[in-house]
Amino acid sequence: MMDDATLDTIADRMLDAQARAATVALPSEAQPGFDEAGAFAVATRMRERRIAAGRRPRGWKIGFTNRSLWPRYNVFAPIWANVWEHTLTLLDAPAISDTLAGLCQPRIEPEIVFGLQAVPEPGMDSAALARCIEWVAHGFEIVHTHFAGWRFTLADCMVDDALHGRLYVGPRVPASRFADLAGETRALHVELLRDGEVVDRGDGSAVLDGPVDALRQWIDAMAASPAPWPVHAGDVVTTGTITDAWPLQHGQRWASALSHPLLPGLQLHIA
Repeated sequence: MMDDATLDTIADRMLDAQARAATVALPSEAQPGFDEAGAFAVATRMRERRIAAGRRPRGWKIGFTNRSLWPRYNVFAPIWANVWEHTLTLLDAPAISDTLAGLCQPRIEPEIVFGLQAVPEPGMDSAALARCIEWVAHGFEIVHTHFAGWRFTLADCMVDDALHGRLYVGPRVPASRFADLAGETRALHVELLRDGEVVDRGDGSAVLDGPVDALRQWIDAMAASPAPWPVHAGDVVTTGTITDAWPLQHGQRWASALSHPLLPGLQLHIA
């Protein structure tokens, strides 16, 4: 394990790069022996500093749940990080316009988002997990990285907030309206459109076999991790991208179309 001074230095460099929306050297290259244990320690420091500065955690993002993308990014396991009050937007209508200010190499991901009404426990089955979910929504997560060219290791991603940038959450639908929440979100089909043309398609099953399955695997992994950060009732959890992550540019208009009648697609204009 690296000493406290080294861990603090990595945390300082990451927070500075994030504040400036700038790239920074990979911790895994700058610091020999930097691994997942070190990354958890750095991420914990970063999280504690944000909270001390008045930032408020509002939930969680689970990253790298789409196994088809693992070889491309050389990351072969899910990761997670907080969603914050300043990165979360709950939409009343399924359309938003925003800029790319404060983001570094941003990309868009269509996801399924849950709102928790109870804290899930490790080992729960799908039915028990569904009872912990208050609402379901479709969301766009804007992911970004402060490492040049989207090149990194799993440990690097962990100290870059699991690549979380922003989360736009569409209209929330009570979970009670789904007869089979796990099965219906697993079977969900999504089309992602850029400027009116379909650029990607995917199914909910791509997300660790389904969004509810991703939630279960995340809860189990959190419980086994060296930094089991607390999950609370009321937390928002976004379960990972159903398609590839697509680069964003100013002026683009993005939209999604979903196969489930309860979940409307979203529209995002990059102003």
